[in-house]
Amino acid sequence: MNFDFTEEQQMVRDSIARFVQDDYDWDTRKSIVASEKGLSPDNWKLFAELGWLSIPFAEEHGGFGGNIVDLSVVMEELGKGLVVEPYFPTVVLFGGLIARAGNDAQRAEWLPRVIGGDVLGGFAYVERQSRFALHDCLTTATSSGDGFVLNGEKVVVFNGEQADHLVVLARTSGEQSDRTGLSLFIVEASAAGIDKMNYPMMDGQRVANVTFKDVALPADALLGEEGQALALVEALVDEAIIALASEAVGIMGVLNTKTLEYAKTREQFGVAIGSYQALQHRMVDTMMAYEQCKSLLFKALCEYKQDPAMAAETIHALKVLIDRNAKHVFGEAIQIHGGMGMTDELDIGHYAKRLMMINTTFGDANFHRNRFVETAFAA
Repeated sequence: MNFDFTEEQQMVRDSIARFVQDDYDWDTRKSIVASEKGLSPDNWKLFAELGWLSIPFAEEHGGFGGNIVDLSVVMEELGKGLVVEPYFPTVVLFGGLIARAGNDAQRAEWLPRVIGGDVLGGFAYVERQSRFALHDCLTTATSSGDGFVLNGEKVVVFNGEQADHLVVLARTSGEQSDRTGLSLFIVEASAAGIDKMNYPMMDGQRVANVTFKDVALPADALLGEEGQALALVEALVDEAIIALASEAVGIMGVLNTKTLEYAKTREQFGVAIGSYQALQHRMVDTMMAYEQCKSLLFKALCEYKQDPAMAAETIHALKVLIDRNAKHVFGEAIQIHGGMGMTDELDIGHYAKRLMMINTTFGDANFHRNRFVETAFAA
């Protein structure tokens, strides 16, 4: 099998790596996280100009026409820089749902805006009681005249603070946990009846709890077929998990590199701590943990590119492995850095926080371990 990047993929990879190295150093990131918006509009405009926002979208809408491997390349490099601009919620989730579920008119209207950096989006799907069950939904959208009326609450909406539009998962029929009766809607975040409680997560990302009270939606706000959204959402989540796993692999690689460099220069008792065999063995173990995740990510990418249905088991296994190995990698990075590894001033702890957030997004290890067993026995 050929795991080499294409020329185009390598160009994108190099472009993002240069941006992170030249324009997104640690001090710059800290100032962006501490800013009022929690993101840089100039950076977002640059992402659009460089074509990064176009990667997963079809050429007919001005996109790059890329596949899951192209998206993985972008996410891995963004992960290395701990980039907080909302690529994942806007491009992967918001744009991904419109690309999958939207009709021709909706794709023609929204995808060029995503690609051009003219819209910040998010996906509102989590509810207080739902945990990781996508179909556990109390938010309702009831028919009213030629449109719908939206009521309910969504929590931990990624990019919810700055998003000007959201894709909202709501129930149009059935009971709370029915797998049918769920629909998607494009909702303007500033519409009458919407209230947001904004707050930062520990990794620097901004999220919001969004309450909808008698929010009037036009008929063309419906995204896809009414009552049939769950299969589309589950398919998108598989792609999103691969994207997050790519980001995690990028972060783990950086942690290993930074820890090795530190061990080579930090001296105790007159010698570099990296000269001690016990620490060498520990760093070899973290490198093996990283390589395991990278290998399983490649397997998921190959299967998903061939047929997304083939990759179901591997995606669940990948989520479990990322959870276990990421904890090992960032734990050892913090320990080998000593007391300074725990400080807010050093980037090591911030990489660890991002990995912890990735581990709980779209299901933790226990959830995906159970789903792996269910999928394997159902085959």
